Amino acid sequence: MRSRWHLRANAVVLGWLLASAVVAISHRGIPDARLLMTHLLLLGAVSAAILIWSAHFAEALRRRPLRGGRRHQAIRLAMHTAGALTVMAGLTSGRTPEVLAGALLIVVVGVWHTVVLWDQGHRALAARLGWTVSYFVSATHALPVGIALGVLLARPDAAGGWHARLYVAHVAAMLLGWVGLTVVGTLITLWPTMLHVQVAPGAELAARRGLVVLIGGLAAVVLGAVAGSRWIAVAGALGYLLGLVCTGWPMVAEARRRPPSSFATWSVAAAWAWLFGSVTAWAVILATSSTWADAAVRVSSLLAPLAVGFAAQVLLGSLTYLVPMVLGGGPAAVRACAAVADRAGVSRLVLANGGLALCLLPVPSLTLVGASMLVLGVLIWTPVLLVRAAVVSRRLGRAATAVDRAATGRRGRRTQGIAAGAALALVVVLGIAADPAAVGLGASSAAGVPATGRTVEVEVRALDMRFEPDSVRVQAGDRLVLVVTNDDTTAHDLVLDSGATSGRITPATTTRVDVGVVGRGLAGWCSIAGHRQLGMVFDVIVSGGPDGGGTADGGGLAHSGGMAGGGQADGATAPSAAEDLDLGGEPGAGFVPRDPVLAPATDAGLHRVRLPVTAVEREVAPGVRQTTWSFGGTSPGPVLRGTVGDVFEITLVNDAGLGHSIDFHAGALAPDGPMRTIEPGEELTYTFTATRSGIWMYHCSTMPMSLHIANGMFGAVIIDPPDLPPVDREYVVVQSEQYLGPRGGIADSAKITAEAPDAVVFNGYPNQYDDAPLTARAGERVRIWVLDAGPSRSSAFHVVGGQFDTVFFEGAYLLGGPAARPDATGGSQVLGLMPAQGGFVELVPPEAGRYPFVSHLMVDAERGAHGVLAVTG
Repeated sequence: MRSRWHLRANAVVLGWLLASAVVAISHRGIPDARLLMTHLLLLGAVSAAILIWSAHFAEALRRRPLRGGRRHQAIRLAMHTAGALTVMAGLTSGRTPEVLAGALLIVVVGVWHTVVLWDQGHRALAARLGWTVSYFVSATHALPVGIALGVLLARPDAAGGWHARLYVAHVAAMLLGWVGLTVVGTLITLWPTMLHVQVAPGAELAARRGLVVLIGGLAAVVLGAVAGSRWIAVAGALGYLLGLVCTGWPMVAEARRRPPSSFATWSVAAAWAWLFGSVTAWAVILATSSTWADAAVRVSSLLAPLAVGFAAQVLLGSLTYLVPMVLGGGPAAVRACAAVADRAGVSRLVLANGGLALCLLPVPSLTLVGASMLVLGVLIWTPVLLVRAAVVSRRLGRAATAVDRAATGRRGRRTQGIAAGAALALVVVLGIAADPAAVGLGASSAAGVPATGRTVEVEVRALDMRFEPDSVRVQAGDRLVLVVTNDDTTAHDLVLDSGATSGRITPATTTRVDVGVVGRGLAGWCSIAGHRQLGMVFDVIVSGGPDGGGTADGGGLAHSGGMAGGGQADGATAPSAAEDLDLGGEPGAGFVPRDPVLAPATDAGLHRVRLPVTAVEREVAPGVRQTTWSFGGTSPGPVLRGTVGDVFEITLVNDAGLGHSIDFHAGALAPDGPMRTIEPGEELTYTFTATRSGIWMYHCSTMPMSLHIANGMFGAVIIDPPDLPPVDREYVVVQSEQYLGPRGGIADSAKITAEAPDAVVFNGYPNQYDDAPLTARAGERVRIWVLDAGPSRSSAFHVVGGQFDTVFFEGAYLLGGPAARPDATGGSQVLGLMPAQGGFVELVPPEAGRYPFVSHLMVDAERGAHGVLAVTG
């Protein structure tokens, strides 16, 4: 009965793990993927496991069942699952009420769990280690605090420093409190059990003292962050670290008596190491950050080691040990189950921990992708083995004996370690081969010239998309050191063709680049997408070299080529996706046309919208896939609609890999603050009041603006004019251009500069409304809103076979409208728009048929700015 309960309960945990793996694999096509992955793992899998196993250990240690038994545990688990799903739905959709509803449900579960544990403690007989359940009770007190902070964090008005402080406090309460205290309390008894040794002398006293220190440190971190006192938070992090030392030394002593020898024990040991290292880094980050915003960004980098290195590894390691024990079935079944769960344990450990370590280093993007896939593979591999082990545990006799014979010996473990290390090395080699400059490799800067012994140090500023100075002259043989300061509002870097690089430099930060001995001209540039094309180039000019001096182009790469955007080709250095473009072809399987139907304006005077910025690889034309930067996961971004006087609160969340911003033409306000560029992991809230009607463009205003718009960062805001009459059909069409770059890459900056688009499209995809036309009936009034998002081509919107009796252009009626004379006979054939202009037209199709709509710049109609209005009788 007990084994059946645990199989069913832990199926929920495995379901959460599977969901997080699916999101990780499909993250490019999922908005808010990073946020969703984190919550699926921590709020889903880990929290469900805490509810299951803290109850199990409380009953085992106190030798008394919890009130309500398995039935109430199942209800709590179901309520938690429903609450977590609701929270995630609210977070990804930006709906705060859903977040609040789910959070309340989770808090109710946490309080209920706390009361049950407290009640059991009062009813149970005294047991030697029963007091360790106090760790679980303390953790359940941290849960509602963390949930409340998370709800505040999800509010649209949480911005700036307040948002950063809430983030630090929320992560501390959930990871160090709810998860951390539970894990530490569990390992006090579980760790020596896994090693098959007695609890170390003095462990009980150390754990009691450690709990007090851990709670005090956690409280200081949370309160210090909320109150805005970094030094209180630093003291708290150091206190928590001291608590880990206090509770951890008995574990070290126990491991010295019998070292770890299985996947389960080594996985738990590695998880403890990641926790200790992450808390140490946390204290350093809080102590060295200049602002709370800087601290929050740097703390967010600890999510991977805490969520995967600590939480996921301790969960999988514990389950690997506990599942065979709980399933039982006799010694043979337990051995069989454990042997299956321990298969390839060394390989899994090396790949998981080595891959995670690579992900935290400044490695090329290909190495990062490969390492993360290896880690993900291990996270999927272990639950699969646990399911297999559960099946095997039911088979006795022949099956069990076969599994016992398959147990891995020392030589097998050594082979596994070598194979896993080779896989990691291959990932590193492939990444470096694809982008050697990212790790400082390239043609030697010395070019065989002997060193003079002199060192030249030059200060370089990055400002307004330029390096100042943009060149430096040195004597052949001199050693060059560049002191690079980023005085701009967005991140930059400086890469030289010799492989010397500054790495990513955040605003108001200075770094040193030791170029080494210089004997030839060097080319330098900013590798962030589009910055090089805007003029962020740098020359090292050498006097007296073997080539007689000269500019960098004599010994390095031409400034117009090379790599940009973190290793992705920004010019024509890789096969272009334009070679695959087939404007007459069929869209790929699964393609869904953008819905052009415009929903009516609501009565809400306040519009709260959460716009995550993501990088999504998607099909942008038949046969063509590109990585677009998007608002809300789509290009164009979501259409917003309101009326004059409405207030819009837009929360921009940068989940992409470089700085982005947003500019709403529908609001009139100074751009300095709300339109500033925010770095990855940051948020800002942009509030404006709609005072004038029209269809307004919004777009990313980060330089180079043309690249960010061309790569998908644009959308429309429609503010209805007063007394806008109802119509039978209402559509919205946004025209834009496509400048196809390398296959799977971003837009081609050189084509953008040359104003040479590969396609001109309506609503993000060429000719998509030919086979999925707009619809109407003969005699119905049809209104079509049109925005020209550019970035460079104008539009001449025309419906073939139709005549417009109403034209609204840039906020005013040019034809028709409520004030038009009933006997007016004028008509219009084209709505002419320059980039960023918009309006709407109305027509009444006289009879059934297919009415093409195009940009009457016919070359653009032939490039994909074409669709059909299908009219039935």
